[in-house]
Amino acid sequence: MQMRSQTGEELQSLAGSFIASLMPGTQATLITLSGELGAGKTTFAQGIARVLGVTETVTSPTFVIEKVYDLRDSPPAGGWERLVHIDAYRLNSSHELEVLGWKELLADEQNLIVLEWPERVADIIPPGAHALRFDIENEERIITINGQENRQ
Repeated sequence: MQMRSQTGEELQSLAGSFIASLMPGTQATLITLSGELGAGKTTFAQGIARVLGVTETVTSPTFVIEKVYDLRDSPPAGGWERLVHIDAYRLNSSHELEVLGWKELLADEQNLIVLEWPERVADIIPPGAHALRFDIENEERIITINGQENRQ
């Protein structure tokens, strides 16, 4: 499935529509966002956060790697208690993500995890991840939803 966006507002709206189609399961819900720099990954993550009721400013966690937003006081949170936004761009190996508690994050069904740059840690992406690919064509963003992360 593909979605198209010409503005950041449209991209955030698409994020809201996408997240509305998901529900918590028996483990964390994982959404992976891949694409080149400036393709709209963080803008999409901001749209997810906004729909889930996050009121603080959501920025890319490139330098801190991970940001956690508490959703328990956010009525439209869709059943999740935490939004975990991870940017793996600066990681050199999957081990660096594991040290941050990756397995524990995945085990908690109350977590919605949005992972940018999943190709940097592809070997520890579990089956069932919702994979989104962002491409730029002229001034338009094309988001391809694969449903599940392609494992190599």
